[in-house]
Amino acid sequence: MRIRRTRHLLAVTALTALALTACQNGTGVQDEGASQPASAPSTATDRRTEPGAASGSSAGSASGADAKPAGTSSDPADGTAGKGIGKGTAASTGKSAGKGTGTGGTASRVLCNGSNTKVTAQPVARPLNHMLITVTNTGGKLCDLTYWPVLRFDQMQWAPQAAEETQPQAVTSLAPGESGYAGVLLAAADGSGDGGTTAKKLTVAFQGYTPNSDGGASAMPPLPAKGVYYDSSLTVTYWQQDRDDALSW
Repeated sequence: MRIRRTRHLLAVTALTALALTACQNGTGVQDEGASQPASAPSTATDRRTEPGAASGSSAGSASGADAKPAGTSSDPADGTAGKGIGKGTAASTGKSAGKGTGTGGTASRVLCNGSNTKVTAQPVARPLNHMLITVTNTGGKLCDLTYWPVLRFDQMQWAPQAAEETQPQAVTSLAPGESGYAGVLLAAADGSGDGGTTAKKLTVAFQGYTPNSDGGASAMPPLPAKGVYYDSSLTVTYWQQDRDDALSW
């Protein structure tokens, strides 16, 4: 009899505790539905965190593309940009530099002088008291006639000066076989010159690339048998490319 009463009291106590717990929630006892294993993730959670999910793959592809610098490639089959630069550099530096140094250098031209030219000196009828000096390039290279010829008749101790108004805009250059010219005023037409004399011999000296410097071998063109008369008016022109320019002053 005592045992039954004890079991009855225990049952009542358990029911009372359950009722108090339900009242404290404020909602009463609710049906939670069928229970699920605690380790089984929900479908929504799987889609967000699973490594092979669609959203994760898209992000991975985008980041992979962004990591590759624009205009470059690490793939050996895709080296277009690199090859283009390499070819352009070689074409613009190597080849053009080679062409530039291969032509137009100082080794391709020399000074005109008595060793590579034929020189003649011939008095002309007009203008009066004038003589024409002709220099023809007999060498195999382009040669330059610089400034004016330095003339010496016989043993004269002075050199005639050049008429400044005859200075050309550029150096007179002669290709092989071409000729250059200089005019010589031998004596004043009105007889105003002093110390007139007749010369039997003429030496033509050439200048270098600076005024009055040595340009190499001189030439001794023959004069007419009767000689050439000159006085203190003796003047020469700069070397000219054209015969008429040498005789037009």
